[in-house]
Parts: sequence; C-alpha cells; structure tokens
Amino acid sequence: MRAITLTTAALLVITGCSGGGVVNTGEWATFPTSVAPTAPVLPPIDTPHMANAFDYAISENDRAAYFFTTPSGRWHCAILPRDKAGCQVTGGGALSVAGAPDTVADAEGEEVPPNAIVVEPDGEAHFAALDAPGFTAPDTAKVLPFNKTLIAALFRCNVQEATGVACLSEQSGKGFTFSADGFTPQYSEVPLDAP
Repeated sequence: MRAITLTTAALLVITGCSGGGVVNTGEWATFPTSVAPTAPVLPPIDTPHMANAFDYAISENDRAAYFFTTPSGRWHCAILPRDKAGCQVTGGGALSVAGAPDTVADAEGEEVPPNAIVVEPDGEAHFAALDAPGFTAPDTAKVLPFNKTLIAALFRCNVQEATGVACLSEQSGKGFTFSADGFTPQYSEVPLDAP
C-alpha cells in the first residue's frame, strides 16, 4: 500500500510539472512591491586627506560638535551630530553667494535673507536663516586646511581652493558645494591626487 501511495504522489508531481504553459492574467502587474531603499554610494574615506575629527570637537551643552573655519576666515562651518552640517558667513551677515535666494523662511516663518547653507541627515541641501550661534563655535574654531576632509557623525565636509566648501550627509548621500561664485546641490570630494 505504501509503494502505491509513493508511486501515485510521484506521478502527480510529474504530471503537474509537465502540464501546459503558464497563463499570465496580469493580476500581479499592479500588486504593490516594496523595495528596500538603497544606501547612497559614498566617496571613499581617503586617509591622506582626512582631518582628525578630535581636533575640531568642541563641547557645547554637554554635547560634542565639530566646528571649523575656512582658510580665508570668511566662513564658519560645523557638523552638529544627528542634526545638520553647513556654513554661514563670519559675523552672521547675509550670504553673498551667486544664485542664493533673496529670502528664506526663518524659524518663525518670516521671510528674511539667508545666512547659511545647510544639509540635514535627510533631504536636499538648502539655504537657511539660522538663529545665533548657528555654525559659529562657542570658542575659537580651528581652520580646516585646503584639501582636508572632516568626517564625523555621519557627515563630511571639506574645503578646496578651486571649488570652495562642500558638505555631505552620509545617511542620504545629499550635499552641497559652494563658493562666492555659486552653489551646487552636490558634494565635491577632494581629488585623490590633491596635495
């Protein structure tokens, strides 16, 4: 009896697999699928161009943040962990970057001239109006030399003589590059052959 049951089961499997073609009714064409978001492709961590984040850490309100100024001294920049990275004009005045909007909404929703360029963990880089202190260090911040990249708390920033300041959110892959000549909503990595 057991031999007959096994033989019958084997015949059913063979018959089921050798039957006619597959009929596509299209009912699955509109079935929602979920695809996990892909992680952004990040520039490599290039050791010769990497700055020591410890040198730029300043404790503020029992929390470490990473502050730097550009070699010209014109820009105050910072990486504020789990919050944002960016730069603002020294002295807190309005930005003088080609292509910057005339006004942006501040924290109260009022239209005011922008004083900073910001990238947050998620979302596009943008011009903003930050309340003091913004990206200004509570103490004197160190200069980030040309062609050095500061990497901390899932952000990275660098300063290049040819392109200006660039910052990136490693979480979203979004960033910016700017100088007085203009703004690009894209991060510029320090070239591997930079001195």
